[in-house]
Amino acid sequence: MRGLVTKSTGSWYLVLGPDDVRYECRIKGKFRTHGIKSTNPVAVGDWVKFELEPGQQKGIITELEPRKNYIIRKSVNLSKQTQIIGANLDQAILVVTLASPATSTGFIDRFLVTAEAYSIPAILIFNKLDLFSEEGLELLDEFMGLYEHLGYPCYAVSALEGEHIEEVRTLLKDKTTVVSGHSGVGKSTLVNAVVPEAAMKTGEISEWSDKGKHTTTFAEMIELPFGGKLIDTPGIRELGIVDIEPQELSHFFPEMRALLNECKFHNCRHINEPGCAVLQAVEAGEIEPSRYDSYISIYNNENNRN
Repeated sequence: MRGLVTKSTGSWYLVLGPDDVRYECRIKGKFRTHGIKSTNPVAVGDWVKFELEPGQQKGIITELEPRKNYIIRKSVNLSKQTQIIGANLDQAILVVTLASPATSTGFIDRFLVTAEAYSIPAILIFNKLDLFSEEGLELLDEFMGLYEHLGYPCYAVSALEGEHIEEVRTLLKDKTTVVSGHSGVGKSTLVNAVVPEAAMKTGEISEWSDKGKHTTTFAEMIELPFGGKLIDTPGIRELGIVDIEPQELSHFFPEMRALLNECKFHNCRHINEPGCAVLQAVEAGEIEPSRYDSYISIYNNENNRN
C-alpha cells in the first residue's frame, strides 16, 4: 500500500493509508535513504510503500518514494547528527520573536539559506505583537523591511490574542507547510490559534523537543479543516547548515546571487578579494551588514568542517 507519513518518533511512524486509516509502522532492517545520513530515515511528509503484518493493524515500511524537497538541520553538538524536519513541502514558515526570547538574525538567515538550498519558499512570522512598545514596533518594522526587501513575505501576529491569525490561515490554505522556530517563540500557541481543533497543549513542547545529548525529533502533520497540511516540529535550539559547500553559499543569499556575475574573479569567496561586487555592495550599504555577518559565519563554519 502507498501511504503518507503523518507522525514520526524516530522508532515508529504513523502512516495514512489509501483507506484513510492511520497505521503504526516501523522500518524493517536496513533501509535505503538514497545517501542521506540522518537520525530519521523517514520523515513526516514522506510518501512510502508499506505492508501490513499478518493478522495485525501494524505495518512495515518497505520503500521510500523520492522526495520533492525537504528541510534538514544539523545538531550543533558533538554528535553532528542531521534530521529531516519535513518533506515534500510547498513552503516553510519560521516563527520568530524579537524579545522573550529573541530570535537572532543569524538563526533566521540559516533557516532561510536552508530553504533556498532546497528550493522551498520561506515565510517569516513575527509573533508576540502584544508585547511590543512603540519603540519595539519601529524595530519590528525595520526587521520586516529588511527581509521583505529580499523577497521573503513577513507577517506580524499575536498568537496569544488572535491578532492577524486569519492572514496565517490564508497562507496555509491548500498547501503543505512546515512550521519551525526556537522553543518559546509561541509556535504551539500559533498552531492552536490557527487550528483550535488540534487542541495542542502549550507549554508541553519540552516533551517533543531535544532531550540530552542525542537529539530526537517528534514531528506531526495536522490536517487543516480549511484545506492543506501543517507539519508541526519541536522547538529548535540551534540550526546547523547541512550539505552546502562554502563556494555555493552565496547562491543562497538572494542579494548576493544577483551580483555574482559582477565579481572580478569567477571563484570569488566575497571575503577579501579585489573587485568583489558583494563587498562593494556591503560598503555601499546595499547589503545589510547583519546578512553579510551571517554569510561569513556560515562560510567559516562550513569551511572548518571540510
